[in-house]
Amino acid sequence: MSIPTLDGITAKTITTERLTTRVLFSGADDGIPVVFLHGNVSSATFWEETMLALPAGFRGIAPDQRGYGDADPAAKIDATQGLADLASDAVALLDTLGIAQAHFVGHSAGGSVLWRLMMDYAEKCLSVTLVCPGSPYGFGGSKADGTPIWDDFAGSGGGTVNAAFAQMLKNGERGDAPGTPRHTMLSFYYKPPFKPAREEELLSSMLATHVGEQDYPGDMVPSPNWPAVAPGNWGMVNALSPKYAKSPEYLYSLDYKPRVLWVRGANDQIVADNSFFEMGTLGKLGFVPGYPGEEVYPPQPMIAQTRAVLEKYQAHGGSYQEVVIDDAGHTPYLEKPETFNAAFHAFLQA
Repeated sequence: MSIPTLDGITAKTITTERLTTRVLFSGADDGIPVVFLHGNVSSATFWEETMLALPAGFRGIAPDQRGYGDADPAAKIDATQGLADLASDAVALLDTLGIAQAHFVGHSAGGSVLWRLMMDYAEKCLSVTLVCPGSPYGFGGSKADGTPIWDDFAGSGGGTVNAAFAQMLKNGERGDAPGTPRHTMLSFYYKPPFKPAREEELLSSMLATHVGEQDYPGDMVPSPNWPAVAPGNWGMVNALSPKYAKSPEYLYSLDYKPRVLWVRGANDQIVADNSFFEMGTLGKLGFVPGYPGEEVYPPQPMIAQTRAVLEKYQAHGGSYQEVVIDDAGHTPYLEKPETFNAAFHAFLQA
């Protein structure tokens, strides 16, 4: 992958004990470290503007996560471990760079990685900023309290991804017809009619997703339960399934609880209480045949789940702040950078 970087961003190839990958840097080497984890179907490229806007004295660090960008294509995500591979990759990067603690920022699936990183490596976190994170119960197939709708977690995992979309990623499709990566980015990553200044670079970032049965979207198994697919064992989409999610109860029992900033776009259509990427919502709207009804398979209330978990986290001694950015979709740090950075920088410097 050869995506041009902005002035002030340095790209390096870093090898840790777990992974060789491209890592983007901003700021002085001795600055307070801020590690940025990108979301699904993207790469570290999405964070460049936010890294350059960091206050003086901070150092931005953004890796291409396993399965994306210039990460070693031989390194696969073992979904049966949930998001442990990616959380451990981030900590191994800190160790290789000689960093004891950092502020962590995660967008979308990168935010989901931070739920796991908090559970397993809380002591590494100076703070945690979750930007439109996936629900701490996982993506798809769960009721409001986090219990699964089906015992086999049908309706989550790699089988829920549109196969044609995955093939377009693999083919490097750069057109703008409905359903293409570009159309998906402009329609769902952001609130239309927003268009990013670096649209071509961000599209290239999406197209650098590793595609296959062990990558994106991953494998699947047939299910007797609607919608007839259950999660497999490989790749990010399967790792996001509630089947493999570590219980939020681990957050409540932490001795050290990092402070949390939760930022979301008011018009997010990807992580929402009625997400257009979740089977319950799509079935209810008639896009997936055979829907058994809302009493059997309700849309997953992702925002309500996240808020309930963070409120319980706070009740057990942690702290969190929720910031909702108006007129923004799933990527508010690009759509409304001034508003996002005002809240983010105040949180970092608190």
